[in-house]
Amino acid sequence: MWAYESVFYQIYPLGFCGAPFENDGVLVNRIKKVEEWIPHMKKLGINAIYFSPVFESDTHGYNTRDYKKIDTRLGTNEDFKELCEKLHENGIKVVLDGVFNHVGRGFYQFQDVVKNRENSRYLDWFKINLGGNSNYNDGLWYEGWEGNYDLVKLNLQNGEVVEHILDAVRFWVEEFDIDGLRLDVAYSLDENFLRRLRSFTQELKPEFYLLGEMLHGDYNRLVNDEMLHSATNYECYKGLYSSFNSMNMFEIIHSLLRQFGPENWTLYKGKHMLSFVDNHDVTRVASILTNEKHLPLIYAMCFGMPGIPCVYYGSEWGAKGNKSEGDPALRVSFEEPEFNELSEWISKLAEAKKGSEALNYGTFRSVVLTNKQCIFERKTEAERVLVAINADSEPYVAHFDAGCGQAVDLITGKLHDFGGGSELPPYSAAFWKMER
Repeated sequence: MWAYESVFYQIYPLGFCGAPFENDGVLVNRIKKVEEWIPHMKKLGINAIYFSPVFESDTHGYNTRDYKKIDTRLGTNEDFKELCEKLHENGIKVVLDGVFNHVGRGFYQFQDVVKNRENSRYLDWFKINLGGNSNYNDGLWYEGWEGNYDLVKLNLQNGEVVEHILDAVRFWVEEFDIDGLRLDVAYSLDENFLRRLRSFTQELKPEFYLLGEMLHGDYNRLVNDEMLHSATNYECYKGLYSSFNSMNMFEIIHSLLRQFGPENWTLYKGKHMLSFVDNHDVTRVASILTNEKHLPLIYAMCFGMPGIPCVYYGSEWGAKGNKSEGDPALRVSFEEPEFNELSEWISKLAEAKKGSEALNYGTFRSVVLTNKQCIFERKTEAERVLVAINADSEPYVAHFDAGCGQAVDLITGKLHDFGGGSELPPYSAAFWKMER
């Protein structure tokens, strides 16, 4: 599967392109801006892009009006098709946000229900009580996602609704040649719908990638051979920044051992979750880390651990943004991309990750672990890589049996000698590929 050997870049298009929050109905070709960033993405080592919602919606993209129409604030379907072609020409796969749990109040079928009530042929598309009311005072109650009545929950047990969605997915593949979907609030979706979506997309495009947004619980419930290929690894997201802020590497390594370790009870051995240090829903990593010297190290951990790394636009140069200031603060428009020391570091991590069988597919084993340092092994039959991190301001000498005398650091290309102990400079990370 191509996704398992990829480095993703996430863009939230409405914010990235500086579109107004409310859908003003004015057609502006803003999506073209992404094209201007392709050289930056390539320089960063990106080979897959995940777009947050691009389809016509009421406001933030997650309240869809029309699954087959690119949002007017971003441009036309033709504009987006051209962009997808350019991305593909540059070796970048395209994954779209599939928001299938709910739609916006502007969705045609819902408006028909509001207008025609019990006479609407779409009444059973939603979970509606005509005797109730909502805060929109429509004279009917309906289920909104987590009580948000601007997000009207779809009835995914209705075959017509499922066909409507699958028809849209087919359209996206035929029109834009997309390579996969990230499923919004996957944990709320009907499991039979997910089985149907998997078999449908697999027939459409054999290597079509399905990623689910999952926050907690057992990811195996949805990540399996019948449903999703992958899920957002929120457990490790929390462990990543928390381990650095509390200088306690035991936290993230405990999570990784629980998920991918060598023991028989390990939860996700051999599976590929999406790894990230931030995204459009959480405080940017440069704003959450208490020591900025840990920024390169948290990315090294994210790229070195099992999973598919994903970089959120702007964070690769250390842009800040705090969730406490509201979602728009996390979804801003940058004039142009920046490329600094952090970006350069991430580009080296990306090349190391993409070119290493062990980092893409290897097992996970903890080798050295202290509060401020960790060394773990990623291993396949053909390759062995040790990921070493020193989060301390002082150098650290690690004594352990490396199983060989020398290694090459996949990040810097420098030779490393294990004789007499391995010295880790302050605030450093290495991907040691073992020489046989």
